[in-house]
Amino acid sequence: MHTDASLVVAFLNTVDVERNEDLLDDPELWHRWSAEHNVAPSEPADARAARDALRAAIGDPRLPPRPLDVPLHFALTTDGPTLLTPNAITAVLTATTRLTIRGDWVRLKICPADDCLWAFYDESRNRSRTWCSMRVCGNREKARSWRARAAGVHNQTPVDN
Repeated sequence: MHTDASLVVAFLNTVDVERNEDLLDDPELWHRWSAEHNVAPSEPADARAARDALRAAIGDPRLPPRPLDVPLHFALTTDGPTLLTPNAITAVLTATTRLTIRGDWVRLKICPADDCLWAFYDESRNRSRTWCSMRVCGNREKARSWRARAAGVHNQTPVDN
């Protein structure tokens, strides 16, 4: 996965719906996450607002769409133009901007499994991946669908002619 996508997905997954855990609720974990991603931690409330707005924008059904207005700063250096990323939010939004420019924003998705809702980056050629993991969520959903169809077949009463 591309570096920008990795950072954005990691940020979107600082909330774990299945376990009902939010990394932003624990300052120590948030600082550790920021250090692991080589960014300065933003204020947790600001990070949560940015994360939730981004998750809503890519399809998290729990969250209503909301505007997000964060100033990004540009610099022209000897290496060329660059967006400055003084903290986690601006680093993630800069990565999101680059994904958008490359046409890869649509590859950011939320797993539709109600007990998962994990963010993932769709690396499939035709951008058609649905589940975060076919082995886990996709397989679970296929098994549920099969059981529902099988139960429907077995519950039908024969029609007399």
